[in-house]
Amino acid sequence: MGQHIGYVTLVVGDYDEAIHYYMSVLGFELVEDTPLGDGKRWVLVRPTGSAGTCLLLAKAMTPEQQRRIGDQTGGRVFLFLHTDNFERDYTAMRSRGARFLEEPRREAYGTVAVFEDLYGNRWDLLALNQESRDRSGDPDH
Repeated sequence: MGQHIGYVTLVVGDYDEAIHYYMSVLGFELVEDTPLGDGKRWVLVRPTGSAGTCLLLAKAMTPEQQRRIGDQTGGRVFLFLHTDNFERDYTAMRSRGARFLEEPRREAYGTVAVFEDLYGNRWDLLALNQESRDRSGDPDH
């Protein structure tokens, strides 16, 4: 039996604003939105057409969780959005309001640009080069 990471929790301030951002700015799809009671919901989003890991959007319910919104990794890049066409996705995301913190750059592993989501979490938009895809076993390429 193999293993894979099914969901990564992302602490958000509001379910609906987070769903709107991930769908309208990043072009993600809503996989599930199920009420759980007491104001909680099971909300899964993922890049459109992806069969990989989903983000579980979890509304902050305590003061400690609220302090973590937008800084789940102490200012480091938190998530890596892989693409098979960097220019297409970079251009589309910028036109829909994504806030990139830098111009795209080429690195030994591929083309990358850092952006922030609506809460300030840092992401890499990343197109791996062939050697890096082969090394990582990236199934999407």
